[in-house]
Amino acid sequence: MDEICVVTTVVDARSVADVLAAAAVAGRLAACAQVGGQVDSTYWWRSGMETSTEWSVQFKTAPDRLTALLDQIRVSHPYEVPEILVSRVESGNPDYATWVYEHTRT
Repeated sequence: MDEICVVTTVVDARSVADVLAAAAVAGRLAACAQVGGQVDSTYWWRSGMETSTEWSVQFKTAPDRLTALLDQIRVSHPYEVPEILVSRVESGNPDYATWVYEHTRT
């Protein structure tokens, strides 16, 4: 139970990031969610290069809650093709991993 999953996405407004974070934690799909400051992203979209300001959201969840969290992010995300990155990491603190597991139960 020392493994946790970290899921990261970006959105175009702080208010949207806050809603995604709150919904995941309230629904027990993530034990916590962190909204990061603005970042400028440059990317290809529809045959052109674009730059926009985005807000990052990082969710911490238990491996057995990952699929449900990803489903909720996909449904709630405002982007046509959202960036959703998943990292499976070993917690350096077993107590934290236990906390994540316990707080993703209903």
